[in-house]
Amino acid sequence: MSTIRTLSVPGIAYGGDYNPEQWPEDVWAEDMRLMREAGVTMVSVGIFAWALLEPSEGVYDFARMDRLLDLLHENGIAADLATPTAAPPAWFFRAHPEALPVDRDGRTLSYGSRQTFCPSSPAYREAALRIAGALAERYAGHPAVAMWHVHNEYGCHNAECYCDTSAAAFRRWLRARYSDDLAELNHAWGTTFWSQWYYDWDEILPPRATGAVPNPTHQLDWRRFCSDELLSLYVAERDVLRRAAPSTPATTNFMVMDNFDALDYWRWAPELDVVSNDHYLMSADPESEIDIALSGDLMRSLAGGPWLLMEHSTGAVNWQPVNRAKGPGELRRNALAHVAHGADGIAYFQWRAAKAGAEQWHSAMLPHAGTDSRIWQDVVALGQDLKALAEVRGSTGTASVAIVWDWNARWAVELPSQPSGELRFQDLVRDWYEPLWRAGVAVDFVRPEADLSAYRLVLAPSLYLVDDAGAANLAAFAERGGTLAVGFHSGAVDENCHVRLGGYPGAFREVLGVRSDELFPLLVDETVGLSGGGTATLWSERVRLAGARAVTSYTEGPLTGVPAVTRHTYGAGTAWYLATRPDPATLGALLTRIREEAGVEPVATTPLGIEAVRRRGPHADYLFLIDHGGQGAEVPVAADATELLTGKPASGSVTVPPGGTAVVREPHGADGS
Repeated sequence: MSTIRTLSVPGIAYGGDYNPEQWPEDVWAEDMRLMREAGVTMVSVGIFAWALLEPSEGVYDFARMDRLLDLLHENGIAADLATPTAAPPAWFFRAHPEALPVDRDGRTLSYGSRQTFCPSSPAYREAALRIAGALAERYAGHPAVAMWHVHNEYGCHNAECYCDTSAAAFRRWLRARYSDDLAELNHAWGTTFWSQWYYDWDEILPPRATGAVPNPTHQLDWRRFCSDELLSLYVAERDVLRRAAPSTPATTNFMVMDNFDALDYWRWAPELDVVSNDHYLMSADPESEIDIALSGDLMRSLAGGPWLLMEHSTGAVNWQPVNRAKGPGELRRNALAHVAHGADGIAYFQWRAAKAGAEQWHSAMLPHAGTDSRIWQDVVALGQDLKALAEVRGSTGTASVAIVWDWNARWAVELPSQPSGELRFQDLVRDWYEPLWRAGVAVDFVRPEADLSAYRLVLAPSLYLVDDAGAANLAAFAERGGTLAVGFHSGAVDENCHVRLGGYPGAFREVLGVRSDELFPLLVDETVGLSGGGTATLWSERVRLAGARAVTSYTEGPLTGVPAVTRHTYGAGTAWYLATRPDPATLGALLTRIREEAGVEPVATTPLGIEAVRRRGPHADYLFLIDHGGQGAEVPVAADATELLTGKPASGSVTVPPGGTAVVREPHGADGS
């Protein structure tokens, strides 16, 4: 029987990265006092402490960590103890300069920051497993250690290394993928094009800088390899820790956010005992609350239930062109929105704002100004909120809509030499997610081959690459009675980036009942009119009906009168095709029509500006109502409901204060409804 590994910290865990090595030890006692005041229950420690824990190769100094863990335990604060392998010390690189990463242009990068190692380096792997083993041996039984934190943000700065060691590792990975059959690789990569045929495995290199566009399948397999290579490092460290402490859960922090796409987290998530995420707002996004919701729903889907927010910010970050401070109430809204979308833990980078180093202008729970600050007041108040929400832990989402998300499709559609260089996977997904979010419709994310039996509606906004099994699974969902909606340029290529011949949208022609023979991408800022009064941008194509009927057509340009949106009855279900990118209002109205026809209802009826999210527990539902509009509202709820943040009965309705949040417990009926 397998060992069950879950986080032992009760309620909604609360805390952040704690780096006491940056401060004199006489500060630690104050940290403990203030952590208790804030309601902190768990901190991540040791993430960047390698140079102090192992001052020279094989020589360890655990005295500081011993004192720290003992102090945390004495104060009732759990430790998420990290392996410090994201930042090897200088002595390592002096001994092993071959472990430094090499960029696409052949430049060897220097140490002096973090994640400055080649993921395929044998010397790095040996050193990383050695320090992980030393930590495991010493602290496996320590009462403060509630979880292992393996590495930190894998791939954040070194997802790709193009050195000769990486090239050799890439070839080993390819030989395994293609069953040691070079002819199979040549076929998959289409190497008859541009005389790229390989006669020996040693001829294959990473897709380094070259004079023209590299082979797309070569680039795609490289992305797959890089994700798998880093995953192998995680698994190796985790297994070292697991042997020493079989029941202690292990995690590493994902980065499901707008600008990071290096790793295929569908492959990673099953290897984690507790799935965790780092999420930071983008200052240029005027509605970053939508990204919080989208990433939270994706994390809940990856985890198959609750997850942990391992890092976010109390205020500004330090790495964007302009680092915006959060407005009044935003810290609380952000944190509770993550909880609404499945987080069972809320943590920040970091506990105490650094006075030196690259992240000295990154906000923290305890800012430079100290406790006489709005951030500190908000941090203490949030601790009370999370304590009041302890019973929410373990509850899950209840969605009847799924959005297809696939990293292979994302990587492939953003490769060079597409019909349009403006295609961006996450933008297209957010286009479709946003109207559902505004309407209060619960959403899961799924792989193309996932079990879809729980859903009424499945959306595939951008699925350029899909294999036969995934395409068949989506078609079967519609045939059995589901509603499927597919976005433009989907189904175009197979898993090897080979164009599916016979017309577009390739793998989905039959289920959608359409066939396109030519693509007409639009120029930047170019629009075309749509029947019904809307407009469209980015994309158009010459669609011919092959069983479907036109819902919307183009009213101008070379495709005047050609269908832009179609609907097809397929088996017992319905399949829609959006062959363009409608303006937000038109897309919102269309998706409302599609979901209403599918029988999908919002989780609650709320005024404009109020986000509604529901988590379901064994005995009650938890309705989160978050005011992003700043107006507040009165929202109807169950007659026997209770507002948890105030502890007051709701008596059929609840007041959401302007810019505030309400969390309502609605007990299930005797029938569980």
